[in-house]
Amino acid sequence: MRIGYSFWGFLGSGVTDTPDGGRSHRLPLIRALIERGHEMVFLQSDRDRLEAGDPVARPYRFDDGYPELDALVVEWRWRIEGRNTTPCNAPGHTCDLHRQTSLLRRYTGALRTPTVIWDKDRRLRPDDGWRASPGVVVCEAALHPTPGAHRVLFPVEDALLDSADPRALARTPRDLPLVYAGNQYDRDNAFDRFFAPVAARVDHRVLGKWTNTARWPHIRFVGRQPFPDVARFHHRSLATVLLLPDRYAAAGQMTQRLFEAVLAGCLPLAPATIRDVHRFVPAELVVRDGDHATAVLEGLLRQVGSAHHVGLLRTCLDRLALFRLSEQVERLELAITAAIGSAQSGAPC
Repeated sequence: MRIGYSFWGFLGSGVTDTPDGGRSHRLPLIRALIERGHEMVFLQSDRDRLEAGDPVARPYRFDDGYPELDALVVEWRWRIEGRNTTPCNAPGHTCDLHRQTSLLRRYTGALRTPTVIWDKDRRLRPDDGWRASPGVVVCEAALHPTPGAHRVLFPVEDALLDSADPRALARTPRDLPLVYAGNQYDRDNAFDRFFAPVAARVDHRVLGKWTNTARWPHIRFVGRQPFPDVARFHHRSLATVLLLPDRYAAAGQMTQRLFEAVLAGCLPLAPATIRDVHRFVPAELVVRDGDHATAVLEGLLRQVGSAHHVGLLRTCLDRLALFRLSEQVERLELAITAAIGSAQSGAPC
């Protein structure tokens, strides 16, 4: 099929000042779709070229018009006041939402093109009309998606999973006990409960956009870092804490930070408040609160490089099979097939 793909982000490392988490998995997914015989057409701006000066997207087709398509896939964008809700010529304006609205109006509304909306940030309301529209399938990156939605998790390349060596990762020198890579958005409660108490006891770094930090004077915030540097911090750190917004935790939606950390040998401590948390990490790394997380990390520090350390890493790597790219691309194709069937029948999915 010729698939139109709308995403507001990057295929490569992009720019430092961006919250685009899709950089860790978007390009492998696109390549997998192409390997399965599909033609991909990107329908938003080539931000790699325009903003980052990166030629990574040069082999791919971008189209700012309305090319003929067999299906449309949209990484859902939502209203961000003062950014994508302003006039196109306003300072700081981004046209992601305007373009998405135009694509949906043209393809999904007028042409009845089968459409998959991938709500990666859980921003599409449960009562949004698109969920009940014929020819539209909503996907979510959660173990427990909204009723009626399909599950497509953030994918990890099979080759990375198959080649990861827990022994080598356990031998890697790690001078930093704790790191967190991610932005503040909707994470204050989890940060207060699970990260800040541990950080009061050990050396640590917090990467990302954190603008309201007065309540944590003891935390070492280092700001946003270039995307490749995130991996370097994970490689030098023994552990991280998986901090999720409440709407993610309630649905069992894990971000790409889990596999970014584990593939670098950085052990993930996971709050017990995450639904089905044991599907993401072994029981030993599930923490009830900050005191418990501190105790777990202190135990890990005493076992660096041990057989137990290797075993924990092996178990964490095994848990990543849940995100295997070959499975996620099949799930996305099934969602497209369901959208095609719904468009043909005129009945909602």
